[in-house]
Amino acid sequence: MKRWPGAKIGVVVLTILTLIYVVAVFQLAWGLVASGEPIAIAMGVFLVIFPVIGVVFVIRDLLFALRGNELLARMAAAGELPEDDLPRRPSGRPVLEAADAEFPELKRDVETHPDDYRAWARLALGYKASGDAARARKAMRQAIALERAGSTGGPAEPEKSDRVAE
Repeated sequence: MKRWPGAKIGVVVLTILTLIYVVAVFQLAWGLVASGEPIAIAMGVFLVIFPVIGVVFVIRDLLFALRGNELLARMAAAGELPEDDLPRRPSGRPVLEAADAEFPELKRDVETHPDDYRAWARLALGYKASGDAARARKAMRQAIALERAGSTGGPAEPEKSDRVAE
C-alpha cells in the first residue's frame, strides 16, 4: 500500500534539522536579550517568535501526515481503497493521463456521498495521482474531519466551501 506522502525519512530528517535550528536561534536570541541593548532585545524577541511559528507549522503538518496515514491504513485493512494499478513513470509517479482517466469516477463518488470520509480519502489519492497536491491535501483534510466526526455517508451535506472545485 502506498502511504500518504509525509511519513517518510525526509520528514524525520527535516524535523531534526528544524530542532537544531531552533536551539541555535534560541541561543542567539538569548545572547541578544541578555545584552541589555533595546534594539538587541527587540531582535532577540523576533528571533524567538519566528521559529516558534515555524515549529507550530511543522507539528501541524506532522499531525496531518500521521492522521492521513492512519486513515488510509484502516481503509486498506478494510479493503476500501481502490487498486493501485496505474502505470508508472521511471520516477515512480503515476502516468498523468492514466490518473486523470480514473479521476471522474472518484469525483462522482464524492458528489454522490459528500459526507463519506472514504470517498474523500479516495478523492485525495486521485488528486495526488493527478499531480494536484493542494487539492489532495484539502480532500484529505475533509476526509479526516468527517472520519473524526463519525460520518459514514449519511444524508448531511457539507458546507459549500468544502465542495470540490474543478
